[in-house]
Amino acid sequence: MTGASYGSPITSEHLFEALEYLEDWEDRYRFILDLGRKLPEMPEEAKNESNFVHGCQSRVWVQLIETDGVGSAVQLQADSDAFIVKGLAAMVVVIMAGRSAAEIVAHDLESDFARLGLHEHLSPTRSNGLHGMVTQVKSRAAAMVAAG
Repeated sequence: MTGASYGSPITSEHLFEALEYLEDWEDRYRFILDLGRKLPEMPEEAKNESNFVHGCQSRVWVQLIETDGVGSAVQLQADSDAFIVKGLAAMVVVIMAGRSAAEIVAHDLESDFARLGLHEHLSPTRSNGLHGMVTQVKSRAAAMVAAG
């Protein structure tokens, strides 16, 4: 189940269609930057050490909240002080929108990024940062499943 719920500006299907339609990587970067600008604001109090993603060149935070208790859809919030990273975080938010913690753990985000050729067009530090963000989202979701 994917969708535009929980503040996602677009659906994951639209995200993939748009990025696959845009053949030029400059246009894709502009789209990703725009996606980051549309990312709902993360509350300042959520930008804390427990939500901080270590290993990124930029400052990045991600937070997962089960909206209606154990097994419910997880709301994912993210923010960064770097525009392109905020756009990449927005992509993760869009792709994971409406999923439960168990669905997040099971979903292969890396294959989504491979499908788009994303890692080949990011600097190694941005690619590592994206990997760190995905790792943190999955580990937080796994902790929710284990606690449930």
